[in-house]
This record gives sequence, C-alpha cells and structure tokens, in this order.
Amino acid sequence: MTITDSAHYCAYLRKSRADHDAEMRGEADVLSRHRALLEEHAGRMGIKISRYYQEVVSGDTIQDRPQMQQLLRDVESGMWDGVLVVEVERLARGNTRDQGQVADAFKYSNTRIITPMKTYDPNDEFDEEYFEFGLYMSRREYKTINRRLQRGRAASIMEGKFIGSTAPYGWKKVKIPHQKGYTLEPDPVTSPVLRDMYEWADAGVLEPDGHYHRLGPEAIARRLDSLGIDPPIGKKWSKASVSDILANETNCGYVFFGKHKYVKTSVDGKIETHRVTNPDYLRVRGLHPVLVPEDRFKRANSPRRSNNWSAVPVNKTLQNPLAGIVYCKKCGRLMTRLAPCPKNPYATLKCPNRYCDNISSPLFLVEKQVLGFLRDWLHTYELNRKTITVIPISGEIGETQELLHKTDSELATIKGQINRAYDLLEQGIYTVDVFNARLTILKNSAGQLEKQRTDLQDKIQSLDVLRQERELYVPKIHRLLDHYEENSPEANNQILKEVLEKVTYLKNEPNHKGQLHHANFLLEIYPRLPLE
Repeated sequence: MTITDSAHYCAYLRKSRADHDAEMRGEADVLSRHRALLEEHAGRMGIKISRYYQEVVSGDTIQDRPQMQQLLRDVESGMWDGVLVVEVERLARGNTRDQGQVADAFKYSNTRIITPMKTYDPNDEFDEEYFEFGLYMSRREYKTINRRLQRGRAASIMEGKFIGSTAPYGWKKVKIPHQKGYTLEPDPVTSPVLRDMYEWADAGVLEPDGHYHRLGPEAIARRLDSLGIDPPIGKKWSKASVSDILANETNCGYVFFGKHKYVKTSVDGKIETHRVTNPDYLRVRGLHPVLVPEDRFKRANSPRRSNNWSAVPVNKTLQNPLAGIVYCKKCGRLMTRLAPCPKNPYATLKCPNRYCDNISSPLFLVEKQVLGFLRDWLHTYELNRKTITVIPISGEIGETQELLHKTDSELATIKGQINRAYDLLEQGIYTVDVFNARLTILKNSAGQLEKQRTDLQDKIQSLDVLRQERELYVPKIHRLLDHYEENSPEANNQILKEVLEKVTYLKNEPNHKGQLHHANFLLEIYPRLPLE
C-alpha cells in the first residue's frame, strides 16, 4: 500500500455486545483501548488519523447508527482515502442490504479499509471477496449469538429468575445464593408506596365524609407529588409512569419475557420498526414474593376499571352520574352525556361512535332504571340474608392464617436444614454426592412450601377483599338510594362505580312523540357483589 502526504484517513469506533458485557464486569473502557490500538497501527504505517467517528448508541442496522450513516456519506463523497477500524465486522453486522450498502460505498469511492490484521482494497477482486465474506460470517455469528442469548434468557425466566437490568419500582435486585442469576425482594422504602398505589387505584382513598374515592393514574401522580414521594425518574410523577407501574406483572409475582416485540416494515425503501404487544409472551411464577394479590392487580388494571377513572378536567365538575359505567351493547364504547340544547331540554345518554346505530335516551330515564334495579337487588339480598346462612368469612380467614403460620414454621425448619447441610459438607461429614442429593430434596421441599405460602397469602387477601365488600357494599347502596337526589352527580357517580361493575345499553326503536318517559331500551346490569 502506497502512502502519500496528501492522503486523508479517519477511524470508526463502535462497541459490540460483548464489549458492553465486558465493561459491565468492570473491564476497561473498550473504545479507549480500540482507539489506542488504531493510533499505534497508524503510527507504524506512517499515517495520521484526522477524524474519529465514535458510535455512542447501540444498533443492529445502519439506520440505528448515526455515526455510521455520516461516515458512509463522507466516504461516498470521496473525503477519505482510508478508514481504520479494529475489524471489518465493526462496519456492518446488519442484514444483507446493510452489508451491500457498506461494500458499495467503499468500492465506488475507492476507499481502503485498514485493520491491524489486513488492509482491504475494495477494487481488488480477492480483497473484495474476502471483505464480503467477512461481513457475511459476521452476520451469521451475530444471529447465532443472539439466538443463544434469547434461549438463555428464556431458560432463566422458566426458572423464575429476574432478567431485567434494573429492578422495577418497589423492588431490589438481589443475587440468588449459591447459583447463577438474580431475583427480586421488596424494597423497604418504595414497596409500601407501591402497595398504596394499588390500594388507591382499587379500593380508593377515604374522604372526610366517609366515602371512598378511587383514584386514576393522573390523580395518583398528583397525590404522590403532594406527599413528597420521589418518582423513579425525574422530579415529578407522570400519568404514564404510574400506569406502567400499575401494569407491571412483576408486582403480583410473575416474571415474563418477550411481552413486546419489534416488527420491521419497508416503507418507500426505508425500514421502519414498530414496537407491538406479543400476545404469546412467556410468563411464569417468579422466585420473588407477591407484593400485590392478583385479584387486586386485575381490578386496578381492567379496562372497565380504567374507564371508571372519568376523564374530567381538574377545573371542571362531572355532570354525568353514569360516566364510566354504561357501555354500548352494540359497539362496546362507553356511553357519553350530551348536554341539553334548545331541541332537547334534557341531557341525553348516547353512544359516541358515529357509525353505531344504538339510539340515545334521556339520561334521567336510564338513571331511574339503574336505581330501580339497585332497590330490587337490595330487597332480594336482605331477604336472602334472613333465610340462608352466609359463610362466615372471618372464620375462614383465621383458619387460613393458621395454615400460613404453620407453613412459615416448616419453611424456617427447611432453611435451617439447608444451612446445616452446608456445614456438614465443610466438616467432611457429607460427601459431595450425599450433599447434592440432600440439597436437592430440601430445595424441592422448600419450593413446594414457598408456593403453598404464596397461595395462602393470595387466599387471605381475596377473602379479606370479599369481607370488606360484604361489609361495605350494602351500606353504600343504602346511602346512595337515601341521598341520591341531594348528592352531586360526581358523588353519585363515585358510589355507583363502587357498587356496579358495568351496565350495557341497547335501544333499537326510537321513542315516538309523547313517549318521553317510555323506557323502551334494554339494560344489563352487573353488580360487584352477586346475590348469594
């Protein structure tokens, strides 16, 4: 290779996945070492590196690497006589299109690729083949490594381990003793806050008047800020961060993998990547404890419960007592209130879907039917209470708690036996084979007890929720019916949401003149507490 004084050279630096892993293990900065290596090689060749293109982001394709895009533009313009890189694989490890783009840019601009091992002349037939073969093998190696990595991550999930780089809010990431991998344990500072968030989203916040007011993500964010609780990122809580935390299945004892996937499409010759939800993602019970019972998690994240958080601006007053409760039977959309106007001097309940032919009705008429149902339900419920024996939930909770205490005692005994097995191994009383056999038996027993403990905790939480519903549900209906006329629409809406799961509305025939009070619609009403 002939070097001239007028030649111009640059260098391209990029970390590989292995380099990132090495730095995480505490090894020296990879790019600094690569820079020193290229400078030493340039000194031996008697050339000067005029510019460094240093990639600071990770990306599988050229489209994801801005410094590589700039380098190719400069190479195509004829700016450089040669580009120094530690290995050709650093230039392109993407798909065939990326590899062809890199090869063409260097070939047609007559730009050399200089590595410590070899200098490639793209216009030399043998160098060109060697260069293209190197890119092809690099791509194969990348796919092999990626498949192996994904299999390893999936295997860890199947064992109940946590594979995330950082622990989610409310948790601490801890090393699993005597084996590879990590799990989670509740963070003593943030886990109580996490439980409160689910409490506010599900049961609600007790107001001075004795009512429970359920909070949505935005209201929870404002409440956390008012309490001076720091968010995981930034200075203020946001609706999005609260929603993400509430929707994290880790909180109810699961670990998962592949919940989202990236789908690539070609639009006008450009590759676009979209992040979509994968319905078939891997989800198993984790090794970590349950912070939030699964039934509470589902209630806090159900679409109906989300819609129960009525989207009313902070400075406005709710006018629709049925907001977030009544659904269109035909299209599934939430019914909305249409304010009075000169043509209709009364508020109307209508489907907001303009393509839906479900016919609207006067709001007061739908309210009347809902309240009538609650009166009938209350009468039947109280009649049943007098004629049948209701299972005493408090006694069942007590029995389950006794089983939980017994399980905790057995689990503590097993853990003590595991510790003694290690001591006997160190003292030479146990051989390695005897120790491994004994440890396998003890760990299997401990695993069964841990599962039993989790199931009992979930059962106690579910029974306690049912007990509270029985004790609070009926008084809430009494209070609603006794004070409905004097309450504000917002107060009535809050109680209705606490006693009703949802209502569906269907109307196929319009009212004729003079039939304003004729309720020719069909309601299906789902109370939160069914008749016993």
